[in-house]
Amino acid sequence: MIRVFYGEDRVAAQKMVARQLGEGYEAIEAENITTDDMPSLFLGVSLFAETRAILIKDLSGNKECWELLPKYVAECPHNVVIWESKLDKRSTTYKELSKDKNVEFKEFRLAEDPDKKVVFDIFDAAFRSDGKMAVKLCEKIETTNDPFMFLGLMVSQAVKKLQFNNPKAPRALKILARADMDMKSTALEPWTIIKMALLKIGGIK
Repeated sequence: MIRVFYGEDRVAAQKMVARQLGEGYEAIEAENITTDDMPSLFLGVSLFAETRAILIKDLSGNKECWELLPKYVAECPHNVVIWESKLDKRSTTYKELSKDKNVEFKEFRLAEDPDKKVVFDIFDAAFRSDGKMAVKLCEKIETTNDPFMFLGLMVSQAVKKLQFNNPKAPRALKILARADMDMKSTALEPWTIIKMALLKIGGIK
């Protein structure tokens, strides 16, 4: 599998690079490679292992090598992340790669502060026992919002309901507290944890 990371949120991208490649990966600046290096880079094995973990930075900036990439995708046995500062989706190479099942693109956008009304609508849907609707609404905003701030605002909504003695509120707060711990201690995507919490809140009787 070859993964292509791009987008303005460099911090989030760096974290995902570490998660995907682990420790001790090879880091390569694409400006330093030539077309002659491509076979050994994508198909060659090391002395210590057949499968390598490789990070390649800004391959699309090396036009000749970038255009050759599609021919190596299917046979590449390695765990490769290509990290792009900018990605031209109009290019022929991008269009070819985007159709290949062996290539995964992931954009890292800078998160925005969640809209409080949107958070209220999503949390309220879950609280009305419509967890599926809450998740559906959540999926529309997760690429542009910060999950940790979103969770914090949901906790505020649950606390308000607790103040009005809503019988569901204590269990909702417990679910959100668990979600907060999981977001800080597990490898699951934060938005996946939030959606799981919304489904659990939706199931409260």
